Amino acid sequence: MEANRFGDIAAFVCAVKAGSFTAAAASLGLTRSAVGKSIVRLEARLGARLLNRTTRKLSLTDEGQVAFDRWRQILEDLDEVDATMALRRGRPTGTFKLTAPLSFGQRHILPILDAYLKQWPELRADVWFTDRFVDLVEEGVDIAIRIGEPKDDSQLLTRTVGWQQFATCASPSYLDRCGVPQTPDELARHDTIAFISRERPIVWRYQTAAGLHLHEQPGRLNIDSSEAMREAALAGIGLIHLPTYITGDDLRDGTLVEVLKPYRAPPDPIRVVYPNKRHLSPRVRRFIDLLVERWESGVPWET
Repeated sequence: MEANRFGDIAAFVCAVKAGSFTAAAASLGLTRSAVGKSIVRLEARLGARLLNRTTRKLSLTDEGQVAFDRWRQILEDLDEVDATMALRRGRPTGTFKLTAPLSFGQRHILPILDAYLKQWPELRADVWFTDRFVDLVEEGVDIAIRIGEPKDDSQLLTRTVGWQQFATCASPSYLDRCGVPQTPDELARHDTIAFISRERPIVWRYQTAAGLHLHEQPGRLNIDSSEAMREAALAGIGLIHLPTYITGDDLRDGTLVEVLKPYRAPPDPIRVVYPNKRHLSPRVRRFIDLLVERWESGVPWET
């Protein structure tokens, strides 16, 4: 198969995954026009339309779906060969693709990724810091950092690298003004700052002698950003209930004070998740090794 046809196939597969010619062009370092011409050449060669094009999105025709499934597998097999050869060299190469929750990724994954890229100058990285669930196999991502109990999936491997601990806290000025709640029931009489998702506040969980206590009331202030919640708490607006990977430094320096600590709910696992492939590429294996090494003496957000 001539080399330019490989490029056309790669452009087609990337466009389908990305959902647009523009996104595919940015990913491949091409122009939008070049991506479009690659797909036109493929359609002319096959004598069949592969994509339905609208101004808002791309969708596969029946013939396009068949071609996409086969060509995606071919490209993945080629990547597997590259990974196997890289294993023999032992050096991470290519593009490392990672996704992590927004706040956690920005605060605790980005510094490690920075060190990783400096260590291996031949490597580049594509990163998605998002709270959206990313399908690693479908979207071709090397590693996801996920929080919570894993779901059974034979296509994925998982390793716990830390724990997420929620803590309820407020500024000293708020607690001086409004008092310190002694039990979860007293939260109803306080100003709370709640994280809102899909127009509903996220539940605050506590462990009591009577079992799990859920605080489900909307806050006096409801925000869709954990970083904005932290800023609001620092300003003395009210109580927040957030993971210590966001508030840990504030709790240590006293700008925020934890309340209801005896009622902390059990922590949730923070896991590295990656596709179950026959050969683990050096870029995945070495990043996991670096992550574990950085956190082996204790994760930086524990308090």
